[in-house]
Amino acid sequence: MDDYFAESEEHLAAVRAILLSLEGAVGKLAPAPALLEELFRSFHSIKGISGMVELREAEMLAHEMESYLRSLRQREVVLTQAGVDALVTGVDALEQVIAARRENRQAPEIAQAMRRIADVVPSGSQPSLPTVESRQDRTDTARWTVTFVPSAALNDRGVNVDTVRARLRERGTIVHAAPRILPSGVAFEFDLAGDLDDATRSAWLSDGITVEPAAIATPVGGDDSPGSDTFESTAANLSAPLASTASHYVRVDLARLDDLMRMIGDLVISRARLAETLARIERRVPAVEWRSVHEDSAAIERQLRDLREGVVRVRLVPVGEIFRRMPFVVRDLAKESGAKVRLVLEGQETEIDKYLIERMMDPILHIVRNSVSHGFEPPADRRAAGKDEEGTLRLSASTIGESVVVEIADDGRGIDAEEVARRARSLDMPVPDGPLDATTLLDLICSPGFSTRDETDRGSGRGVGMAVVKSTIQQLNGTLSLQTEAGRGTRFTIELPLTLSITEALIAVIGDRTFAVPQGSVREVIEIERASLRRVEGHEIAPYRGGVLPVLRLSRLFGLPEGEPRSLHAFVIGSGLDAVGMAVDRITGQREIVVRTIADNMIKVNGVAGATDLGDGRVVLILNLPALARIAQPVADGLSTAARPRSA
Repeated sequence: MDDYFAESEEHLAAVRAILLSLEGAVGKLAPAPALLEELFRSFHSIKGISGMVELREAEMLAHEMESYLRSLRQREVVLTQAGVDALVTGVDALEQVIAARRENRQAPEIAQAMRRIADVVPSGSQPSLPTVESRQDRTDTARWTVTFVPSAALNDRGVNVDTVRARLRERGTIVHAAPRILPSGVAFEFDLAGDLDDATRSAWLSDGITVEPAAIATPVGGDDSPGSDTFESTAANLSAPLASTASHYVRVDLARLDDLMRMIGDLVISRARLAETLARIERRVPAVEWRSVHEDSAAIERQLRDLREGVVRVRLVPVGEIFRRMPFVVRDLAKESGAKVRLVLEGQETEIDKYLIERMMDPILHIVRNSVSHGFEPPADRRAAGKDEEGTLRLSASTIGESVVVEIADDGRGIDAEEVARRARSLDMPVPDGPLDATTLLDLICSPGFSTRDETDRGSGRGVGMAVVKSTIQQLNGTLSLQTEAGRGTRFTIELPLTLSITEALIAVIGDRTFAVPQGSVREVIEIERASLRRVEGHEIAPYRGGVLPVLRLSRLFGLPEGEPRSLHAFVIGSGLDAVGMAVDRITGQREIVVRTIADNMIKVNGVAGATDLGDGRVVLILNLPALARIAQPVADGLSTAARPRSA
């Protein structure tokens, strides 16, 4: 069943990627043949494998959609909007049926989806699969298991799978047919309902056909049962070498990769401990011998790094796994709201850890739903505002260092900050006086229970979605930020680490404490002379690339004693007017660290991503600098824009 679920998802992913492309061919007698062929092949495969695992609802849905696509391929019908809608409805129902089997739930009702598909299939163009009920109501008849073992000699005599199939059709109904792998080669097994006398069975033996009474009576289906078509395609390829059809992919349980990453993490810690031990004994070893030890140690470090990067690459999957689901959501919600929305997907090939993909599906889906439900004006309002009637929703993904950035941007009405403040006050939420900046606005809309809607709908209004979105992203050591402008649109930016297990980190010292800072969250490291620091409105700034940079001392944020070094080291995070320098006493080096997340909510602290073992027995905290910057936001906000000039 695990193989079935994995293969079904692959076919459904292919379907989702191309199905909505058919809408551009509505009204045409002959849509793009390549699109129809790909869709037909995917539904045909799902039908076959669903029949093998006896998931009849999925089998029948796939069969009906396959029938409609066959009619389009043969130009029996013109593609209509109703036909596209029926296919989309069928795919939704198919996903729900498969998900129900995976979660051991009762299968959802598929009658409505079946009717919508059947309504667009021309009558008589393709026999339908019998329903589960009609199969069970068939009159029992004699059942036989017929096995045919092909050979070159039989083929020379004209005995092959096609002629055997024709013989069986003359004698009864082929309920099921499928290839079987035997030690001696490939055989084909048929489930036949019909009458076979002893003389016929004896005569067929010389043609490589053996007949035995079926051990278990199975329902009688039609000749178009799922296994028969699969059997034909296999038989057609028998002449090809088996090696040429071998798959280059192996499915691996994610839990096994998790175990492998944990073992590599232990190796990283052991390697760090070895490095500490070697550093202590270096002076006691002759230089000639030490050189050899050092070279071996460096080689082990390089090989371990390559091993770690290789396993991380195995865990990476394209973010397109998330993006490909969004066209269906946008299409349905846009129809309900009356808006016209064009979805643009960029960077689908960007790769991210499989675990993160699974966790980020719902947050991104919720932001997309909010964008369509709240963000876009009706076409008439967009025209009045001088905009194109059709709004644009853009999903993009890119890699920056060891982080992945996902952006969901629209060109809609933007977020009304005054309405958000009014709504928040009505819900007794604390709202600062004056205009709301983007950070405060994001905090309010991500508060549990907050919603600008009085009634719920499919897309929004429950007051829980954005709170869960923000919480999920923070649990993944990521950040969520917001940019919005009234009448121009809204942009949500999600920044996540490529992987949660092992990462490159900079080691920083503040007072008598040591901390680790993931390198992916740092844009730049600079040295600041203490004499160059200036105070503006009670806050520190430093010269930076022709302008100035707000400086936040982590020692003061943590309440740690400050030293008096001549210079400070600072991690620069953010860009443009959002850039901030997070100052520490000094940076002592760079190393690979194993991230141990803090799962206990009683000790979890905002701004601390986890802990790690440096290999010398010390356990140090891993800092989440973007989160710390938000905690210290009042400090940064104390600098007026006038006091923070930037060079062009």
